[in-house]
Amino acid sequence: MLLNDLIERFMTYLKEQKGYSQHTIRSYHTDLMQFAGFLEERTAGGQGGDIELEAVDTLLMREYMATLHGRLRRSTISRKLSAVRSLFLFLERQGFIRTNPAAETTRPRLEKTIPVYLPVDDVFRLLERPDKEKPLGLRDQAILEVLYSCGLRASELASLNLSNVDAEERLVRVLGKGKKERIVPIGRYALSALRDYLEATRHLRKKDTGEDREAPLFINSRGGRLSVRSIQRVVKRYVKEGGLAPEISPHSMRHSFATHLLDGGADLRSVQELLGHASLSTTQRYTHVSLARLMEVYDKAHPRSRD
Repeated sequence: MLLNDLIERFMTYLKEQKGYSQHTIRSYHTDLMQFAGFLEERTAGGQGGDIELEAVDTLLMREYMATLHGRLRRSTISRKLSAVRSLFLFLERQGFIRTNPAAETTRPRLEKTIPVYLPVDDVFRLLERPDKEKPLGLRDQAILEVLYSCGLRASELASLNLSNVDAEERLVRVLGKGKKERIVPIGRYALSALRDYLEATRHLRKKDTGEDREAPLFINSRGGRLSVRSIQRVVKRYVKEGGLAPEISPHSMRHSFATHLLDGGADLRSVQELLGHASLSTTQRYTHVSLARLMEVYDKAHPRSRD
């Protein structure tokens, strides 16, 4: 089979078997088609010929990595390598190749970055921005409250249905990355904002047979599911109006959720479960935020830390 056909088969596997999001699949597809273009230049002379997969070895992989260094960020290079590794692992398991030529290729060392988050006071300022006298303001208020209350990704928020919220138990059923389901608590303020929003949009949700519990929780003016991009615009609008840092995004609300929980005494494992992280090391990024704040307080307060 041609490499392009194998890539398409791999994309189908990621979608149907692994449950990857459309965003991740698009990123993988772009990275792999770029890799295929590189292989075509090296193994088929750029003439559009068939690519001999067995000709792809560790040296060729190093050459590919060398073409990326210097023009792309380390995180981008690491992502592209992950896509290629995953493809070859899939092809190896399917019997198309004998060994994975990317298995020994090392990732670039990534810089440790502290997640962008908001202090508690700034979160409260942001939550107070929407005009709760208008249906649109009620929707935006509910979006901001649920993002912060539950620590959801924008894509997870967009995919919520009415049936995902159990108001009595104060729980939300979330479908995360890889279609992994988790249950997270929802705060009383967020529930109250949701109730007000749902009441204001009841006329858009009514059907002949009554309210559809599998209908989307957040809707646009036509009654359709609100998109991730629209959620991003909502957050950016109130960030700008509130004079907050322009890099604040829906994901910053998730970062704020995790940071504030840890600052309040929550243990790392519990926060990992709430965020839906597969690895504890991913959640540990937030400890750097708390430690940085702790050191700042120490330096200001301790008599022997000052000049």
